Amino acid sequence: MAVLGRLMDHVRLIERMAMATGTDLVGAYEAGALSQADWAAMVRTCRGCAWAGNCGAWLDRHETVPCAPASCPNRQPFRDLRSRTPARAEGGK
Repeated sequence: MAVLGRLMDHVRLIERMAMATGTDLVGAYEAGALSQADWAAMVRTCRGCAWAGNCGAWLDRHETVPCAPASCPNRQPFRDLRSRTPARAEGGK
């Protein structure tokens, strides 16, 4: 069994990837598109990702992207959430 990465490191990576891809995690949760179980699964998937060690550097070089990179195992969940969640105004209004 693979050793999972540190929880908060991966929570932050997911938050950064969401920002880079324009995925509104809070809006998705509020709209019912992201359950607590879905969130936990995304974090768990990130924690087990072999590419996660490169993710932070990739995000440093890619402030805004149309989708997560192909190497991201959460690429499809980010796409799904983005397509099912209406965009919110800056500042969450």
